[in-house]
This record gives sequence, C-alpha cells and structure tokens, in this order.
Amino acid sequence: MAVKSRVAALTMLAHALRNARRPGAPGIGAHLAAVPRMLALGLTGRYPGLSKSRLAMALLGVLYVVSPVDLMPEILLGVFGLGDDALVAAWVAGAVLSETDAFLRWEADRRQVVVGHVVP
Repeated sequence: MAVKSRVAALTMLAHALRNARRPGAPGIGAHLAAVPRMLALGLTGRYPGLSKSRLAMALLGVLYVVSPVDLMPEILLGVFGLGDDALVAAWVAGAVLSETDAFLRWEADRRQVVVGHVVP
C-alpha cells in the first residue's frame, strides 16, 4: 500500500473517532448500532447517502482482512505481515464510522420534519 493511501486510511479513522467524541455527538456504540439500519435503508434505496460502490469497497476490505490470501503473508513475514491487514482494517473502520455519522445526521434531520413542518 502506498504511503499516501496509508496516511489517508489513518487520517480517515482519526477524523471519524474525533467526530464521535464531540460533545452531544453519538458515540461509537450508536454508530455500530446504526449499521444494520443504514444497510437496510441503503440497499432498499430509502437512504440515498450510501453508495453501492462504497459499500462494495468496504465489503472487499473486510474480505481481504479475513482472507488467508495476503499481499504480505503473516506466515512468511511474522508480525510485519499484519501491516497491510491493519491498514485495510483502519480504512474500513474509518469508512464505517464516517458513513454511519452521515447516516445518523440524515436520520436526525428526517425525524425533525413532520408533515412538511420543521419541529424546533
């Protein structure tokens, strides 16, 4: 993995974790609890914020981490072989936190609209 993509993966994760710690912001547990709702609404087309390509990339990332096939095999490189898996896992975690943050904001905005009126 190139240095630029490593930095991007770690930056995305750090940003998502920082956002989850904002006062009044939903915590990590709320983000994880929102994943099934986000997937259900996204796959049925009722949540427009979840792109199928982003979902496919996250799924490929998870499959890469759990797959025995590896660019840097742990069996040959020992602990150094975990590096690529760790970066992919960091990217997936950052992507999930980022996507669920957007989903939770969208969900909160939808709750405030009642029959064409915005509830204060």
